[in-house]
Amino acid sequence: MRALAALALLLPGAAAAAPNQCKVVDVDFIPGDKLQIVAWLEDAAGHFVDTIYITQETGTFGIGNRPGRFDFNSGPLWPYGRRETVFPVWAHRHGLSFPLIGFQDGNENDLSHMAKQSSGETHFCRPLDPNAAGDQVQWDTGTCATSVATDKGHFSPTQTSLYPPRTDLTSPVAMIDSVDIEMYAMLNPFDAISQATPLGGVPALVSWPIPQDLPAGNYVLFVETSKEFDGNDTYNATAYPAPTQINYDYFGEPYRGQPSVVYAVPFTINDSEVIADTQSYAGYGDPDGQDGMLRAPDATISTDTPGSGGARLQIASDGTAMYRLRVDAHAETDLVSPGLPDAVNLVSTDSRTATISFVAPGDDGDVGRVRGYEVRLMTAATMTEANFASATPITSTVVPEDPGQPQQFTVGDLLPETNYMIGIRALDHWSDAEGVCHDAGPLALYSFTTPEAPVGSVDACFIATAAYGSIMAGDVGMLRRFRDAVLRNSVLGELAVEGYYTFGPAIAGMIGESDLLRATTRDLLAPLVAIARQTKW
Repeated sequence: MRALAALALLLPGAAAAAPNQCKVVDVDFIPGDKLQIVAWLEDAAGHFVDTIYITQETGTFGIGNRPGRFDFNSGPLWPYGRRETVFPVWAHRHGLSFPLIGFQDGNENDLSHMAKQSSGETHFCRPLDPNAAGDQVQWDTGTCATSVATDKGHFSPTQTSLYPPRTDLTSPVAMIDSVDIEMYAMLNPFDAISQATPLGGVPALVSWPIPQDLPAGNYVLFVETSKEFDGNDTYNATAYPAPTQINYDYFGEPYRGQPSVVYAVPFTINDSEVIADTQSYAGYGDPDGQDGMLRAPDATISTDTPGSGGARLQIASDGTAMYRLRVDAHAETDLVSPGLPDAVNLVSTDSRTATISFVAPGDDGDVGRVRGYEVRLMTAATMTEANFASATPITSTVVPEDPGQPQQFTVGDLLPETNYMIGIRALDHWSDAEGVCHDAGPLALYSFTTPEAPVGSVDACFIATAAYGSIMAGDVGMLRRFRDAVLRNSVLGELAVEGYYTFGPAIAGMIGESDLLRATTRDLLAPLVAIARQTKW
């Protein structure tokens, strides 16, 4: 946040804040469920000032600029398809461009990619077939029960994107990833302000320290919201169907419902407190993401369903006014930074989740309630103050309690038998000796390791995947369906499946490292593939 805000320090003509005073813009709203959100500031003439908030799927994990065609189907933590429709108004206004990310083999129409170009994935899941027995449970719960490898892509030599690439990749895997991924994080300026997707129905607060040299005057705060599968009579799977002429088109479902919806609040920055709000959306973005025009509200956008269309931000009230989006520009005087979260401890963990507890600090050392917490997660590295901003924000919301009270949150989508380090810091606003706004206390760190996955809990064809190179390979999908529909309907078949999951991962590790073993395993699986192809279920 402060890295981007610092760009505005180059703007001339602003009056300095009073000593020990920090000017801030607080933005509060109640989001609907599963929204992607970006907030930015423009001056009265429409000049872009700064991006002040963006949810992590776009800001950190780069869903706007990743391999695959934009209209690929979607599903829980879907790994492929550049979502150019997520924030088209913001994307065309921020003034930046990035190299387009494409698949290494150049085929943007294929969901399946060679193992030799697919490294381990720590965030996204494998694509799911919502009609397959094993996949239905994961689809309904929105969880990833399997580890997966994905093609992280490479730079297009000729094409550009208005969206940043992902920043969570540390270094390329030799002989698998393109060396281009070393540059992804360096090119993305939004990771510092990227936050976890807020919980639906829970009040959210975004605080932006106003750069000291930002001129006083009139501004507009924009918030653009996006949501998959937000259909209505105009925008639905009939009007925007699944793409054709791609392999594995039965994976996922058409996601393109109503387009991005934008809210706008004009307000003034000066020496006094200014509060402004709106109950209505200002317009919507291009359904195909090809332009940045703000289309005027019309009957194609739903307004009567909470969390959908023009009602993606819910109605809130402060006791005197009703609003969907409110802006409060004011000055704060605060000389003391928040305290350190104390007594961080692991309450419980399994192979996929961990529950962490700590004792709340104060916003002035040990006094006063903090505004909120920033919690990030890192694996395969030691977290420090220097690299904290590059770690992955968690999706849990921690509601602040009074100093000394217990706090608790749960982290999901973890991998089995993996070492993690978690960092927690309290957020507030204060001013240093030079009048520069800060909003974070010291960092509390804690390490833990997830246990191994229970036998049978990982829904993947380990050996077949290692042999064929991709879990999306046609024969692997055939074997998975044969397993779910035939083997698991008999006692002997279920025993065979359980035994496979006990020994499969270790065997698959050896197979995946040897071209000879991969070829031999394909030959051994060939009779079973033939049976599966002839079986009706």
